[in-house]
Amino acid sequence: MSVMEELLTRRTYRRFEQKPVPQDVVEDVIEAVRLSSCGANRQAVRLVIVNKPEDVVKVQPLVKWAAYLPPEQGVPKADEQPVMYLAVVQDSSIPGDLNTDTGIALANITLAAWAKDVGSCIMGAINKPALSELLGIAAPDKLAFMVALGYPTHAARVVPMTEETGIKYYLDENGDYCVPKRSVEELARTV
Repeated sequence: MSVMEELLTRRTYRRFEQKPVPQDVVEDVIEAVRLSSCGANRQAVRLVIVNKPEDVVKVQPLVKWAAYLPPEQGVPKADEQPVMYLAVVQDSSIPGDLNTDTGIALANITLAAWAKDVGSCIMGAINKPALSELLGIAAPDKLAFMVALGYPTHAARVVPMTEETGIKYYLDENGDYCVPKRSVEELARTV
């Protein structure tokens, strides 16, 4: 798959097969963060891998799903939960623009996972104090995001943004995610 094909199909996924993510995918995701571009080569992004079923279950109530959808549509059911989480952590003792570096690392994580058919959901609506305690994250480290991972059981596709859709993603008649995107003409201009 070309990079552009991967970018087109790597969407957010919220329902997963109950099949473990293999170790080679975990290693690729870690390597993707290690290779991430970052300002001044600071390398301030860290990961905490949560892939034991008993630990994954403890994370579930501490994250929020699909704000644009009613809970019965956006929250995965018990047999659709992710099988793995990554805690994306910033080492705040390292100066610089940690948010930009984290954004680049998140893109690398999701693309590396998707290259092996593992879907992801980057989650910012999380209970940071409770997750930090659960996962043993302490200063100077700071929890930034959680990433849910697993093999998707639904499709997700890009659709044109219209006045009717606006920016909010929605489910189609098959329960697949439709993600409205602005047109190229709206995003870029030549001077």
